[in-house]
Amino acid sequence: MHILGRVLLSAALATSLIDHAMAVEEAKYTVVERDGRFELRDYAPQVLAETLVDGSLEDAGNQAFGRLFRYISGANQTHAKLAMTAPVSQESSVKIPMTAPVSQVATGTHWAVSFMMPTGMTVETLPTPNDPAITLHVVPARRMAAVRYSGTWSERGYTRNQTALEDWITAKGLVVVGEPVWARYNPPFTPWFWRRNEILIPVGATVVSPAFSRASD
Repeated sequence: MHILGRVLLSAALATSLIDHAMAVEEAKYTVVERDGRFELRDYAPQVLAETLVDGSLEDAGNQAFGRLFRYISGANQTHAKLAMTAPVSQESSVKIPMTAPVSQVATGTHWAVSFMMPTGMTVETLPTPNDPAITLHVVPARRMAAVRYSGTWSERGYTRNQTALEDWITAKGLVVVGEPVWARYNPPFTPWFWRRNEILIPVGATVVSPAFSRASD
């Protein structure tokens, strides 16, 4: 590819990423404590669209992403009560806004990969997925220890940062109460050096007084 072509491609990617960042709703949380690149956060309840997949840590997200994206792009069903006529024909395609992050957590021999549903939507008001492999459920409010990092979606990077976060949790005297969650905030086409990745581990409440508290952006 000529230099000009590479420059134009990079500019197009940057523009699309900026548009994506401006349009995507992110999970809301309150920072309870910050220590360098580690944070203790309180998350509000969330509604998730989730699917289970087999495979490695690196492959599971790729397998599930397309399935979940098709659901929020219109591969879903709605039901409406209509006056009886003959014939009755109805076709509905409901589009649900994209949110961030895409979350992945180990569950038995599978990976549970999920999209957070937009604020204001409930399990009852969301359209039923066409794909029976997708389920809708509510995750209650929880406290999470978090570490943020950039880079590729590799098992090596995940393991390195998970270990660092677990060491921080131990040093803080916190108690782990759930499985680690791998959170990815960018679409797959995002260059690795622009990607925002996080590992979140559910923990019990800490007795340490918060240094400060703020709503996430």
